[in-house]
Amino acid sequence: MDKIIDKLAWIFIKDGKLLAVRSKGKDLFYLPGGKREAGESDTEALIREIQEELSVDLSSESVKYMETFKAQADGKAEGVYVQLTCYFADYVGELSAAAEIEELRYIDGNDEAVCSVAALEVMHWLQSKGLVTGKSA
Repeated sequence: MDKIIDKLAWIFIKDGKLLAVRSKGKDLFYLPGGKREAGESDTEALIREIQEELSVDLSSESVKYMETFKAQADGKAEGVYVQLTCYFADYVGELSAAAEIEELRYIDGNDEAVCSVAALEVMHWLQSKGLVTGKSA
């Protein structure tokens, strides 16, 4: 039976590139966000996770559902999937890597080699909508 790791992800695009983050000690980039804590709404959890990871405040009234994706979880056994519920949102503050985040970077279709499987799924979808640039899948 498949196992699902349920996560929320913030989608922020600038100049045709998608904001991605890399955790300390990891090689691949993934989308900023994380898991809900007990009793949290998606919006509350996303705001908390992004504040912890990137030191900015998402504007709660700007949070807008984008799409949900499911992909094989990197570094996990076959049949362990990550489910990303993705949201667009505006933010206030200056983006800065914090907590477990070592690096943030804007990626596009030319950066596929450094992306997690789930980040690639999202990026390919965004490319199909003309929102992210670079070579297509």
